[in-house]
Amino acid sequence: MKKFLSVLLTVVLLASFAAVAGAEEKTTITVWCWDPAFNIYAMNEAAKVYAQINPDVEIEVIEVASNDCETRQTAAFISGQMDDLPDIVLMQDNSGQKFLSTYPGMYYDLTDKIDYSNFADFKVNYFVSEGRNYAVPFDNGCAAMFIRTDILEEAGYTLADVTDITWSRFIEIGKDVKEKTGVPILTCEMGFADFLMMIPQSAGTWYFDEEGNPNIAGNEVLKATLETIKQMADAGIVYEAVDWAEYISTLNTGKAASTIQGCWILGSVVLAEDQAGKWGVTNIPRLDNIEGATNYSNQGGSSWLVLANSENAEIAADFLNQTFAGSTEFYQTILKSSGAIATYLPAAEGEAYAAPHDFFGGQAVFADIMEFSAQIPKVELRLYNYEARDALRDALQAYRDGGDLDSLMQEAQDTVEFLMME
Repeated sequence: MKKFLSVLLTVVLLASFAAVAGAEEKTTITVWCWDPAFNIYAMNEAAKVYAQINPDVEIEVIEVASNDCETRQTAAFISGQMDDLPDIVLMQDNSGQKFLSTYPGMYYDLTDKIDYSNFADFKVNYFVSEGRNYAVPFDNGCAAMFIRTDILEEAGYTLADVTDITWSRFIEIGKDVKEKTGVPILTCEMGFADFLMMIPQSAGTWYFDEEGNPNIAGNEVLKATLETIKQMADAGIVYEAVDWAEYISTLNTGKAASTIQGCWILGSVVLAEDQAGKWGVTNIPRLDNIEGATNYSNQGGSSWLVLANSENAEIAADFLNQTFAGSTEFYQTILKSSGAIATYLPAAEGEAYAAPHDFFGGQAVFADIMEFSAQIPKVELRLYNYEARDALRDALQAYRDGGDLDSLMQEAQDTVEFLMME
């Protein structure tokens, strides 16, 4: 009897140890990101996909605001106290080069873990440093023109008439539309800040040269950009909203016929349910007389990075590879529920992307946007992107007030060079 009890006790203990060991084998991957209806939702859906592949991994999503994601990483890198950092973090694309350059070695090299040929080239480039890849692209910031087709038709135009056109032709049509309907053809926030980024990239040009030096003074693309914006403003075809709330209001109340913005604006456009069937989507105008100018650009977007100090970096990389970089079904799911348009090119082959959108008159807008994405020129973003943009915005305002453009662009160059010396 004693022998039997001894054997039984041993079996029970072994079973207990096995259960504990099994529990210990469960790996938790922590993720920082923001926006419950968009990024957090997508990450939770990705976790469901990966649970079918590797059930021993749990994904813990922690809501952290975009700015806080950056400031908390910065504080950890400077102090060397990185134990509280997550395994995966979401980062704005425009911040990529700043963090990779300022904090080398802090992010896990994903070059050999992800097939980057499946992503739009321009998007991949935001997180490339010294030929190595450090992020998995996520949401699409592809720029597009969202336009009221009913207002166009009232003036005698169709969506085809504003497709593959130049900015000068857009201004001509805008004048005609305004004269015949009384509606400005375009709305944007005052200052045209987004256009100061979208238009240069559409021609494959940025504020800095390949060595990272400011390239503003004498830059023909930037000069053409400022001239084009002034021409639009002077023509009276733009509704300049004082803030974001008024900007969205102009779209939903018919105070303007179109906006040119990152495709994520779609979610705000469709809020006006009474306008269903009265909108269309096409590509953006291109600069006149500029070699290499295209009808495609980008505005906004973010990507996923793995922290190099993560004990689970390999698993985190595999998770991203199997989901955000490997599952077309996953992208169909999040598109239907959140409108999260991908830069993962194979996703365009799915049914959700090819489906007609009732709000846009049956146009397959998601498939069109994916096609635009594949043609966006890539540019080299640098540490001082926003500082350069703000310097150009000041130059634009002074130019609109009557200043000499060449002199103002030189002043903008001097401003950025000074900031880079601090």
